[in-house]
Amino acid sequence: MLPIRKILHPTDFSPHSQHAWRLACALARDYSVPLVLLHVHSPFVAYGDGLVATVPPDYTEELRARLRQIDPHDPRIVVERRLIEGDPVLEILRIARESKCDLIVMGTHGRTGFGRLLMGSVAEEVLRKAPCPVLTVKVPAKVVAEMVADEAVIASH
Repeated sequence: MLPIRKILHPTDFSPHSQHAWRLACALARDYSVPLVLLHVHSPFVAYGDGLVATVPPDYTEELRARLRQIDPHDPRIVVERRLIEGDPVLEILRIARESKCDLIVMGTHGRTGFGRLLMGSVAEEVLRKAPCPVLTVKVPAKVVAEMVADEAVIASH
């Protein structure tokens, strides 16, 4: 049996990450281990049609607030929240090593073909370079269809 003493869950606050979060929480509960909740943000922020090199002062606090809102729904689960600026892949790997995590549980956006070629895949690169096992969680097709339908409704208003 794989000895799990600490789990890392990197999040980008997407619905894909929410599904992985629920699984990470279930594993943390079942193994009675702490969970490291990590968000890595870029030093560049999209603003209008371009990028702003400096992060607005309230941006970091907004991200901290979003991290605090992610709840394990089980008071027995100990959650350490981390907010870091940098390259997502490099920082996820660094925190996994430094925190001595035995498992990384993360969502995958399921990009294929040209989109994957252009955007790359954080999950894929973490999977290849991680110092521990990585569990990638794909959102079920039915849920993706519901998310697309919801976005279409929002866009039409």
